[in-house]
Amino acid sequence: MTIAFVFPGQGAQTIGMGAALAAAYPASKAVFDEVDDALGENLSGLIRDGDLAELTLTRNAQPALMATSIAALRALEVEGVGVADCAMVAGHSLGEYSALAASGAISLRDTAILLRTRGLAMQNAVPVGEGAMAAVLGLDFAAVQAVANEAADGEICEAANDNDPAQVVVSGHKAAVERAVDIAKAKGAKRAILLPVSAPFHCALMEPAAREMQHALIETEVKAPIVPLIANVTAGPVTDPDQIRTQLVAQVTGVVRWRESVLTMAAGGVDQIWEIGAGKALCGMVRRIDRAVATRNIGTPEDVAGAAEHFKNG
Repeated sequence: MTIAFVFPGQGAQTIGMGAALAAAYPASKAVFDEVDDALGENLSGLIRDGDLAELTLTRNAQPALMATSIAALRALEVEGVGVADCAMVAGHSLGEYSALAASGAISLRDTAILLRTRGLAMQNAVPVGEGAMAAVLGLDFAAVQAVANEAADGEICEAANDNDPAQVVVSGHKAAVERAVDIAKAKGAKRAILLPVSAPFHCALMEPAAREMQHALIETEVKAPIVPLIANVTAGPVTDPDQIRTQLVAQVTGVVRWRESVLTMAAGGVDQIWEIGAGKALCGMVRRIDRAVATRNIGTPEDVAGAAEHFKNG
């Protein structure tokens, strides 16, 4: 059994996520308390019983999802399974920061501050209403790249997330993304739908946010992770702190190469991928990428107990 831990990105957030973990495990509650302290606000209260629209704001969703993932990991560690027991880690977009916190590359406090900075920078990079993202189902990455190129017509429209063989997300100027939806349907996409997001992530319009993250990361201590990180922008392993910094900056405007990342993990011998934190979206993607890789999501005390028992039984 060779395991990789993966960490979800934006869209997985729900009110109450991690609450049962915090109630059951003091180590999990300590994560939420430390993130609250780092940000100087009661983010845990918003997560536990706040307003979903407020939680979904990029500035809140990013540190909240990371905190929930690390809370789940701390519970798993209490039950005897930690990052040292896995072969590699990865995360989808903001989940890459969760993976770096999990693997000891960036402290929990610094990760929370970085994600608050990242969320604000990404939100502020493009005025509300000028950008959009859309999911295209049923066409592969190369086909969607061609759709995006055709739709751009002098504006920005790029394939932003290569999620799995049949799901690619485009991002850019709103009018161009709307054109991409129509073109994709005409080219045989099963579905092409605008996404309820507040900004056009992972495209050239995010360049101001990338510059801001570059400054923030220069000031942040980054260590070598205890296991390799499979990076979003290369779909390959990285352990060098300077390379991690460079790739986190590139990630803001670059493609999230999730499909290739999963294939990299599988080629490296991984036969189980555990999604640590809120939701099950990454498990679904993994099954569509490589059905030979078993998946498990870990977001509740019951999930933690089941995963620990599974690990002990080998």
